Amino acid sequence: YSSARPTTNISGFVSEFILLGFPCDRDIQILLFVLFSFIYLLTLMGNASVIYAVWSSQKLHTPMYILLANFSFLEICYVSSDVPKMLTNIISQTKSISYTGCLLQFYFFFSMCAAEGLFLSVMSFDRFLAICRPLHYPTVMTYRLCARLMVFCWAGGFLWLLTPLTLISQVPFCGPNTIDHFLCDLAPLLALSCAPVPGITLICGIISSLIIFLTFLYILGTYFCVLSVVLQMPSGSGRHKAFSTCASHLAVVSLFYGSVMVMYVSPGSGDYPGIQKFVTLFYALATPFFNPLIYNFRNKDMKEELRKILNVYYCYVPDISVP
Repeated sequence: YSSARPTTNISGFVSEFILLGFPCDRDIQILLFVLFSFIYLLTLMGNASVIYAVWSSQKLHTPMYILLANFSFLEICYVSSDVPKMLTNIISQTKSISYTGCLLQFYFFFSMCAAEGLFLSVMSFDRFLAICRPLHYPTVMTYRLCARLMVFCWAGGFLWLLTPLTLISQVPFCGPNTIDHFLCDLAPLLALSCAPVPGITLICGIISSLIIFLTFLYILGTYFCVLSVVLQMPSGSGRHKAFSTCASHLAVVSLFYGSVMVMYVSPGSGDYPGIQKFVTLFYALATPFFNPLIYNFRNKDMKEELRKILNVYYCYVPDISVP
């Protein structure tokens, strides 16, 4: 897919980009298409099951599960902002995306990535109140506060990326239009500018790093307080219950921030397109796939509600225990 003669508009600027994606043999591309489509479908089903379980069960109408349902809806939007286009380009011969479509994909994908960090922070705050301030939890974490926190997460994520979007929209693209990636990521996109943009690159990098570090440090601080309280509990069963309550959220936090920091914080990580694609693919597709599995398998209430929805009860499971 040559970029020697990029498609330009009347003013001479690029009107579309070419997303190389995963250049390989046709048979492997078909295999990737089937694999990614299957994971995408399971991701939608898994997160939708969490939403339906919370919506259909009166028992789960609590701030913790309402936040979880919103998080699952965010994951559906998050994975749908880039995967359908990636799947289309895998089997397409042109692999093109319009200039406007590229900017919108960048904005929505990374806005929801920022919103995910905010949701994980709010969910850690909810766990902090439940474990460290159990007596005050019902009066502090009210439905009104829960609604405000959800609005804050959604609005905060989309407002945070407005400045990078505005800056990128002012960058001139008049030369090569081939992006060696499967989505419109910041670094490979700015690398195609026909004018030096070190200032825009620096500002966008600072904004992206701030949302990552601020939310991550807040989550670390929250769980440091939780850990100090849990270790002081006299009851072993109480400590086990507290750790069990936080385990799912910590696993999701580790998956998300681990992959994001490898991509955007590790020195030289962006110098290798193959590694860049793999890590981006992990937090863009694999993380939303694993999140509902983590919450469903480790949460007793969620497992019970999902069994009811699917009409799968313990009485249908053969008893293999040894008498």
